[in-house]
Amino acid sequence: MQLLRLGEPGAERPYVRADGGGLHDLSPLTTDIDGTFLADDGIARTRAALAAGELPAADGTGLRTGPPIAQPGKVVCIGLNYRRHAEETGGAIPEEPVVFMKAPDVVVGPNDPILLPRGSTHTDWEVELGVVIGRTARYLDGPEAALDHVAGYAVSNDVSEREYQLHRGGQWDKGKSCENFNPLGPWLVPADEVGDPQVLGLRLSVNGARKQDSSTADMIFTVAYCVYYLSQFMVLRPGDLINTGTPEGVALGQPRPRPYLREGDVVELEIDRLGTQRQRVEQG
Repeated sequence: MQLLRLGEPGAERPYVRADGGGLHDLSPLTTDIDGTFLADDGIARTRAALAAGELPAADGTGLRTGPPIAQPGKVVCIGLNYRRHAEETGGAIPEEPVVFMKAPDVVVGPNDPILLPRGSTHTDWEVELGVVIGRTARYLDGPEAALDHVAGYAVSNDVSEREYQLHRGGQWDKGKSCENFNPLGPWLVPADEVGDPQVLGLRLSVNGARKQDSSTADMIFTVAYCVYYLSQFMVLRPGDLINTGTPEGVALGQPRPRPYLREGDVVELEIDRLGTQRQRVEQG
């Protein structure tokens, strides 16, 4: 089962794709796929409605694919969370998760353009496993039950402007919160249908050339640990998004001159069982 939102920006409608491939209108159950829907057992209710034949068939032909969740309350990111990525950037293996935030309004659809900030010369790609919270997580006792608070997973591109991130004030948020800097989707897959989040392959190509090809098995801190850890410092609420880090192969880790994104480039991403994205780079 795949939860998705189709329509123009700001006017997306909720849909679900059944395991057999048929698309169904989710609006009899909810006006949107958001934190309220997820907290109210929305995934279980969707399964039941599909099984009962209560959701009408739909035709999504020609409709834009939006992000699979409405704008999250917050986007929390884990930096340097893959061993080989830390090594390629010259960073030490962190003893605790490196945490930063992205502005929630940078979350866009999986095929919406990446917009180069005006004057940017260091815009980079980052394929990541996106984790969507389904139950409030506050001071969890340990990682053991952390995944019970996860609604599902999605492909996420944590686009980054490295000059802004590393050389414009010494904190990361400016290089992470530019317009359209978090394509998400194409859909949200329920956590219980994904299974173990530590065995997923991640891949990214630029103009057809493979740049990233790794597995979530290379994470330093597991998804469960990240959810537990973050809950000690902030309340994770239904609909919040966690970007769990990127593997090796980003432009920042390449020999000089580094191949940062330029107008006209095409970025393609995929994660096992979670679908694909495709973005064209445009001037902002």
